Amino acid sequence: MAEEEVRMFVVFLCFGFLATISSSPILISNVKPVSPVVVEEQLLWLSGGGEGEVDIYRTPLLVSTPQGSLLALCGARKYSSGDAGPKFLAIRRSTDKGQTWSPTDFVADDRSPDGINAGSIFVDETTSTIFVMYIQCAHHYKCNVSTLFLINSTDDGLTWSHPRNISEQIGTMTFDPGPGYGVQKKLDPYKGRLIVCGHGDLLHGGVYCLLSDDHGNRWRYGGTRKAIPYDQKKKAGDFAPDENQPLELPDGSILLNARNEYTYHCHCRVIMRSFDGAESFPLDYLRFDEKLIEPRAMASQWYSNGVLFFSNPAHKTKRINLTLRWSYDNGTTWASSLTIWPQASGYSAMTMLSEDSGHLYILYEKGVKSSVESLSLAKVALYGGL
Repeated sequence: MAEEEVRMFVVFLCFGFLATISSSPILISNVKPVSPVVVEEQLLWLSGGGEGEVDIYRTPLLVSTPQGSLLALCGARKYSSGDAGPKFLAIRRSTDKGQTWSPTDFVADDRSPDGINAGSIFVDETTSTIFVMYIQCAHHYKCNVSTLFLINSTDDGLTWSHPRNISEQIGTMTFDPGPGYGVQKKLDPYKGRLIVCGHGDLLHGGVYCLLSDDHGNRWRYGGTRKAIPYDQKKKAGDFAPDENQPLELPDGSILLNARNEYTYHCHCRVIMRSFDGAESFPLDYLRFDEKLIEPRAMASQWYSNGVLFFSNPAHKTKRINLTLRWSYDNGTTWASSLTIWPQASGYSAMTMLSEDSGHLYILYEKGVKSSVESLSLAKVALYGGL
């Protein structure tokens, strides 16, 4: 093991002993307490329904648009529930706060034996452009080179551009976006920057972020936190942060919440923070949140009006018990929680309409025997009542 890896490994061992020790929470004054309750729920996609070639709908993406619409996307797996194999990107659109939805459309078709992975959706508020970044050939089962694509819509998600090859700018190392949403910084430093974070393959694991300072035209790598050991086969207990979700806090920092793929230290989430616009994620601000137990799955986080929200299947080993938690001190402590669905549940994505700060939307994998049976949209009233 190289000297730098040894030094980092010692640091991570220290984190293993000290992860539960944190500084006093920084309380945000004048925050209105929330009392979330699910007021509406509807199935957006049902797997096994024989809709065209699609067998399974998985990996939810959800975003609100500058025009006030909701866009829901997912990976429509054509012939099996496995990660590998051909897929579509499926989309539905709502212009009435989630009451009704357009029929399913397909905005991308990989036409490949080792298909696309639904990645990250994000909005450039300056140009009112909606982007989706996704990877093709993420698993290298029947192809050798990964390609990163970007599509965009300038008409509120009605039509989409042809895929643009971003690998021509960043190279062909496996970068699997999200899954979830990317962010555009609203505050300094680097106000207006687009940030999309993701992960590498299982051999070259870890967290990686792509940055664009020209509204999505050019992209480059920013902050990384590589797996240990790197470029080696992993085993249980290795450090390998994986699928992740960034957001911007009121001080302009980027808070990143990541899947703990090989359960280093705990069956819980890895938390990182950047103060330079995702250029770096210092070890000083890496910790493990033992309250956020996980069975290794995609999770989501959202921030609004002084409250940080987090959703995931809250169980150490099983994808069950989809739970919403909330914090008034940026995740230092968690005030309380709400069970969204106690049975089989997996990946989730959250968003909020800009003109309605009283409701949170959660699109999640839901089932009885298996979490891949459907994708369901829950509308949560944050201050109780209908």
